[in-house]
Amino acid sequence: MASSKNTPKSDDDLGAADATDLHRTVREEGETAVKRPAAALLWSGLAAGIAINASLLFEGALYAHLPDAPWRPAVVSLGYPIGFLIVVLGRMQLFTESTITAMLPLATKPSLAALGLTLRLWGLVILANLAGTALVASAMAGGLIGDDALRTAMIAVATKVTTLGAGATFVNAVPAGFFIAILAWTLPSARAQSFLIISAITYLVALAGFSHSIVGSSEVFLLIFSGKASALALISSSLIPAILGNLLGGAGIFALLAHAQVRSDAEAK
Repeated sequence: MASSKNTPKSDDDLGAADATDLHRTVREEGETAVKRPAAALLWSGLAAGIAINASLLFEGALYAHLPDAPWRPAVVSLGYPIGFLIVVLGRMQLFTESTITAMLPLATKPSLAALGLTLRLWGLVILANLAGTALVASAMAGGLIGDDALRTAMIAVATKVTTLGAGATFVNAVPAGFFIAILAWTLPSARAQSFLIISAITYLVALAGFSHSIVGSSEVFLLIFSGKASALALISSSLIPAILGNLLGGAGIFALLAHAQVRSDAEAK
């Protein structure tokens, strides 16, 4: 008879899961992801990069139809979760989600081989995500998506990425990475509430003005392709610091804290 320890938990079981159960579920998801063929990761990451642009499109559409009022940013931010809902519920590879899923296998059984697999996944996924956001941003800037009013509104929404320097963007990206890691950690035990959890966490990221590297890259590329900012300046002051900050918040803080609590529980038994 198979041991219950090795029996996969159903969604109902995970509804009452403790930290150890969640750790196992997310870790096993990461173990599967890091071993996926490169082509599968690239295609999934490209799809996620394309789909995440829905956040900027929805925000731009709201911005274009709302008056200039103190409450407009709060309403415009309601458009931010749409890209995450499409990507996460569609099971596409998003870099900031993978910060925790790929980190837990490495933290559990550290080795050069595990490190190589983790870095391979992050590298492939971030490149594919950025290719997707760049592709759609170029179409937006070229007038292939939406009319002039929508494009002007999206550029207005995107200009917020120019307000912070490299250091401030890095610090601002750490909470975003932390919260998206919480999202990836929470979902296995709350599949029935996925829509609300994704919407609430990503709306918080938008409303607080935290820097998310992939949505932010859509904004960066739109400004670059529209001729509104220097490519070198925005990539160095916004895109790269946001990627590093998200990585620190997701893999360097939340993932290690989640792993540490499970390890401490195991050692105490």
